[in-house]
Amino acid sequence: MFETEIVTVDPQAFDPKALAKAATILRRGGLVAFPTETVYGLGAVIYNRASVENIFTVKGRPGDNPLIVHIYKQEQLAEIALAVPEQALILAQRFWPGPLTMILPKKERIPAEVSAGLPTVAIRLPSHPVAQELLRQTDQPVAAPSANLSGRPSPTRGSHVITDLSGKIEMIIDAGPTGVGVESTVLDLTSTRPRILRPGGVTHEMLEAVLGAGTVDTPSQINISRPLAPGMKYRHYAPEAPLRLLTGEVEPVRRFLRETVHRQQQAGKRMGIIAYDEDQVAFPSTAEVSFFSLGQRTNPAEGAERLFHVLRLCDQVGVDEILAVAPPRQEVGEAVYNRLFKAAGGKVEEIT
Repeated sequence: MFETEIVTVDPQAFDPKALAKAATILRRGGLVAFPTETVYGLGAVIYNRASVENIFTVKGRPGDNPLIVHIYKQEQLAEIALAVPEQALILAQRFWPGPLTMILPKKERIPAEVSAGLPTVAIRLPSHPVAQELLRQTDQPVAAPSANLSGRPSPTRGSHVITDLSGKIEMIIDAGPTGVGVESTVLDLTSTRPRILRPGGVTHEMLEAVLGAGTVDTPSQINISRPLAPGMKYRHYAPEAPLRLLTGEVEPVRRFLRETVHRQQQAGKRMGIIAYDEDQVAFPSTAEVSFFSLGQRTNPAEGAERLFHVLRLCDQVGVDEILAVAPPRQEVGEAVYNRLFKAAGGKVEEIT
């Protein structure tokens, strides 16, 4: 057990000296949780095998689930990747710094613990100013999965990290809410065609706008048994209560929600509903029903920013069951759908 140090910083106006101790902890082999523009990450220098292994121990993370390496300048690619194709350079020019992770062949020096024994490595350059400064001061690539217990909703606020990891790691840097709210897009560039392994803030449409229409495969076109990137295989993002993901036209879904909530209330269950602002009129919060909004249905980015916080609020309230309305699968809404699908254990209910 550690007496975890909590360092609070303003992401828009902070003294770089405030991060010096965190960088020292990383360089000497400790673990530090820090904000990125997507979710908070749990970092360790990639060349310290014991530190990287400790990430898996602290999180309770399966050993065959690869990590993402975070860098602060594009020149570090040459230190990590065995080869950098032209497509990677084009995408880096357009989307870095930002929520895009690229999978490339790795150099032998990259420890197997980082890549879960795969011959590839996932790399990204985050845009969050605190992450950039911490990585600059550390001056070594840092492996950093989400800073939560494995399987739990990812942390988008420092308070989420404190709940999960306080007492388990040396330091947590709390910079308030993150921006994008869902993890980075993971794009595999080691196959014949680029393929999205995990949807995120950089959407399929955005990638094809750069690489060309019809050039990028989506997760639904991929059939593999071993995870090549985080979030591909295991149940993720799950709140404590069982979650049912509902899809279909708006009115049939609302009718199903009302009927199900009424039935479950009569059975003495406390229900949580995750839906959109325009749905709330039918479900005012009561002692037995808690409504959690993903914002406007027409604004996918709002739902992405709120999602993980809403899932954790369900735990705080203590609901017995959660009914979640599937988002429109456009833009970053595809990433929100992906996370809810995982939280529901890979099941979706079509309501007609």
